[in-house]
Amino acid sequence: MRWLLLVLSMSLAALAQASTTPTLGSKPIDKVMVVKSERKLLLMNRGDILKSYRISLGKQPVGPKLREGDMRTPEGFYWIDWRKTSDKFNLALHISYPNARDAAKAREKGVSAGGMIMIHGTPLDEEYPEWYFHSLDWTEGCIAMKNSDMQEIWSLVKDGTLIEIRP
Repeated sequence: MRWLLLVLSMSLAALAQASTTPTLGSKPIDKVMVVKSERKLLLMNRGDILKSYRISLGKQPVGPKLREGDMRTPEGFYWIDWRKTSDKFNLALHISYPNARDAAKAREKGVSAGGMIMIHGTPLDEEYPEWYFHSLDWTEGCIAMKNSDMQEIWSLVKDGTLIEIRP
């Protein structure tokens, strides 16, 4: 009887853990990778690409972010550290920019590194349809995607997930 109770308890614990860990198929997302040159955001598990999305970047997409206001998307290793709903951009995941290296480079140049870099959806705008935003680089340094893709990312990527942004 004890072994039956033990098996039942372990099964319930496994189910509870599985329901709190977002997965794509049966694999949890352990890394988000952005490849700026390809305009892609990849969801990954142990180095395997599970899903790919088309993204838009800052208005000056080439090169790493150097300072606040340069319209560039950062490059490096960061964390998805918090999330919010947004009246302007639907859903948004915050990226932990600047990291220590970014902050040191900005200090050396005597400028602010900036902040508030997010992965977010596109504006709901009566004048411009969503596809218009999806076909160009238009942000101030954030990573933007279609709202339906952002809703999926929101449900799959946990706070604390590593994000690598490559050139």
